[in-house]
Parts: sequence; structure tokens; C-alpha cells
Amino acid sequence: MNSADVLAAAGQCERYLAANSDVDWRGRIPDMEWSVAQAVAHAAEGPLWYAFSLAGGGAGVETMELRIKPDSSPPDLVSTLAAAARVLACVIDSSPPTSRGFHPWGQADPSGFAAMACDELLIHTDDAAQGLGVAFEPDGALCARVLARLFPEAPTRMPPSDGLRWANGRIALPGLSRRRDWNWHCAPLG
Repeated sequence: MNSADVLAAAGQCERYLAANSDVDWRGRIPDMEWSVAQAVAHAAEGPLWYAFSLAGGGAGVETMELRIKPDSSPPDLVSTLAAAARVLACVIDSSPPTSRGFHPWGQADPSGFAAMACDELLIHTDDAAQGLGVAFEPDGALCARVLARLFPEAPTRMPPSDGLRWANGRIALPGLSRRRDWNWHCAPLG
């Protein structure tokens, strides 16, 4: 995965969220404690954390507090999400493939951070869609790449967007119960 994937995921999310930014985002998402606005703010925070982690190298960046304000207007949250993705894309592009950055689940390389950002963007936009009651269907090919990079254990016999929802514990699938404990394989697969 690479910076183009991050920008593609952010573009899909930005288009969907912008088209649904004229409604109240303070409503709760079913099965979650977050509002739509909180999910979008969290989705924007992920790429920024990943940019700092990758730029910082192997040590955790514990000296800063990074927070996107969920009480911002929906259009401002959408702009922030897009900007955060662009920041991470720039850091990925300027990092050699051998670079590593801290993540609690493993020392991720640029492709791991790209995949994690795509996952955060797509899954939390899907969460927001649940709260808005308007379907979001991310690109299947992009979802398949995220699954292959972060969830190599995930079955491939389902639509990739459903596979991504399942891998992140959002849904059950025929023959597969909803996951309660999961994590990413963000370290290099090799």
C-alpha cells in the first residue's frame, strides 16, 4: 500500500461525507458510543498520528496531544480529514521503504501506515454512514488491498468491503461471528 491508496481512500470518504454534511452529525452511531462527528474526527486523527509515528521512527511519540475537535462543523471536519490524509501521504512519499514507526501492534513500515490510514478512513466513514442512515460503499479493490496488508488471516470469499467490516469487528458474516478481539498486522509482512 502507498500514498496513492491513502489519497484514494480519503477522496472516497471526503466525497461521501461532503454529500452528507448538511445534516446533524451529533447523533449517535448504532452499537457505538460515538456520534457521527466523533467518528469523523477520529478518522482524521489516525493519519496525523501515523505521519508523526512514521516520521519519528521506532520510538513512540508520547510527548504530544493530537485532537481533532468533533464539535467543529461537518464541512470543517471533512476538510480536516482530507488535509490529514495529504500530510500522511507526503510523509509516506518522503520515507524510504525500510523506515519504521511505532505502533502498539508492531513497528510499521510506510505500507503498514498507508494501510492503517486507509482502514481508519474507510471503516470510520462507514461508521458515520451507519449513524447517518445513508449507505457508504468503499471501493472493493482498495478494501481488498487493505485486507491483504493488515488482515492476512481474513477469508477472501466475501465482498472486500464486507471483509473489511468483518475484520474490524463491525459485522458478522455467514459462518463467521462478529469479531470482538482483533488487531492489525501492521509490521512488514515479510
